[in-house]
Amino acid sequence: MGRQTISRWGVLTLLITSTAAANAQTEPAAQEAYEIGVEAYVYFYPLVTTDVTRRISTNVAPDQIPGFGPMNQFSNFREYPDADTKIVVRVNFDTLYSSAWLDLTKEPMVLSAPDTAGRYYLLPMLDMWSDVFAVPGKRTSGTEAGHWAVVPPGWVGQLPEGVSRIDAPTPHVWIIGRTQTNGPKDYSAVHQIQDGYLITPLSQWGKPPQPVEAAVDPSVDMKTPPLEQVNNMPPLDYFKYAAELMKVNPPHVTDWSTIARLKRIGIEPGQSFSPEKLDPAIQDALSKAAKDGLQQLRQNAPTITPIVNGWQMSTNTMGVYGNFYLKRAIVAMVGLGANQPEDAIYPNNLTDADGKPLTGENNYVLHFAKDEIPPVNAFWSLTMYDAEGFQVANSINRFAIGDRDALTFNADGSLDLYIQHDNPGADKESNWLPAPDSGVLGMTMRLYSPKPEVLTGGWAPPPVRHQP
Repeated sequence: MGRQTISRWGVLTLLITSTAAANAQTEPAAQEAYEIGVEAYVYFYPLVTTDVTRRISTNVAPDQIPGFGPMNQFSNFREYPDADTKIVVRVNFDTLYSSAWLDLTKEPMVLSAPDTAGRYYLLPMLDMWSDVFAVPGKRTSGTEAGHWAVVPPGWVGQLPEGVSRIDAPTPHVWIIGRTQTNGPKDYSAVHQIQDGYLITPLSQWGKPPQPVEAAVDPSVDMKTPPLEQVNNMPPLDYFKYAAELMKVNPPHVTDWSTIARLKRIGIEPGQSFSPEKLDPAIQDALSKAAKDGLQQLRQNAPTITPIVNGWQMSTNTMGVYGNFYLKRAIVAMVGLGANQPEDAIYPNNLTDADGKPLTGENNYVLHFAKDEIPPVNAFWSLTMYDAEGFQVANSINRFAIGDRDALTFNADGSLDLYIQHDNPGADKESNWLPAPDSGVLGMTMRLYSPKPEVLTGGWAPPPVRHQP
């Protein structure tokens, strides 16, 4: 064999060895990118979902759609939906909503609330990561009139007398206000309070109100629901979008470890993400990671919250999630804008006492012993929904029942609520929550300003029992 032939074999061997070595390096790198990518998808899900929601909610002219409107202006829900209005699922019949998105990129905004004369209200503020960071309202600041300047990260300046400071973690903020409303007869009083919820740019404080700019962007998809837009976003576009959002909305200080891992796949605060510059194997790994991350959220959603007596109820890491990114993302998926437990807890019924789903064909009783009556500082209710999550039409036009109704208690102080389609009779009608005539039922209990025994797990709703 000649020297030239040997040289060719040497080159070929070197090429094979180099290629094998490169593949050996790419495979672990791709696997690591996949693992970090799954974490990144879950971590960014609330940020992306909140921003898509913001873009849709604020891309509407003033006073066109309840809950929608320009930034830096409240949009109020003025009434409860009737039996035929089926727009929002699992709507509550306890409070009327007042929603506002704040843009603090130019200056602070002053939030004002009127004196509610003892009426329960809350104005929870969420950052763009979906964490609640402040809640003016009866539980915290009382019911006298108040003014709070919501300032962006790093803001330095003087505030007018009588205006308190609230530091926002991100320059965009969502306020989801709720005002206690005791049925249609109460609308007029509640509307006066809602009209007193105001957003004023700090530079305009003490001056006559100015109209809010309302530019409608025709490129925004206003037909596809936010979750559908997020869940169908091309994987690499999802990560690019998240990186752009993180330029404006900084991560929390407790996120350092996650941010350090994200840098290993090219995502870091203040920088755009360019997946096209990555090795194709890494791009494929991140694409798969996004799909599997979404699946992880869907698979874990049913079990992320404890179930007691057939009720799913979360009393911790709600509203403020710390580093529990999985729960934060799942809450963003199933109920973006959750309250802190101290303000409200919403137990959802899944089954009866025998572990079977509730259906309209059956009659049920929810029995509270005297010491089981929901312990709250404000009020509680139980709302009926059909299988699709909408209110149920019925002969007495009752969609929810609670402690503000004229309930009839038993002689021993206990309480029975009758859950069924047919009227249980005149002697029980006061405690009747009408159900659909067929199909699976959905019930949500709402506890406003729950007492400590609820927050610590010492109380749970009793089981719903089937009546033959």
